[in-house]
Amino acid sequence: MQNRRETLKQSLAVAGLLGATGLFPQFAWAFNKPAFDAKSVADAVKAYGGGAPVESKDVTLTAPDIAENGAVVPMTVATSMAGVKHLLVLVEKNPSALVAKFDVTDAVEPNFGTRAKMGQSSDVYAVAITNDGKAFYAKKEVKVTLGGCGG
Repeated sequence: MQNRRETLKQSLAVAGLLGATGLFPQFAWAFNKPAFDAKSVADAVKAYGGGAPVESKDVTLTAPDIAENGAVVPMTVATSMAGVKHLLVLVEKNPSALVAKFDVTDAVEPNFGTRAKMGQSSDVYAVAITNDGKAFYAKKEVKVTLGGCGG
């Protein structure tokens, strides 16, 4: 029977081996820098291979009308469309528009919840990007009473 210290030591050894072989970092560092640096909704969508977004009833965004605290604004995004590869959550007036990206496959139900940080009242977008590069969105205005981005 192992004690906690031995188990921790073995876990750290395995993590070290994974890191040394390069298996660990490829997942830890795999992100799209241009998308997270994007200042606009259109630029973030473009960074993930999406065309000009078109409004669609098949994409849903649930967020509060008024957020009491901009540091933690709960949001849910979903779509009923087939062939979606990415679902994005974007806050138009944030310094970086992209808040979250979810990868979708046939094995995943495209319905996700997250919390976003918002510095001020803004339009929030849920964007579904399909395998063929089309982009569809839902939009909602969220009013923030107490800013979350240092405001």
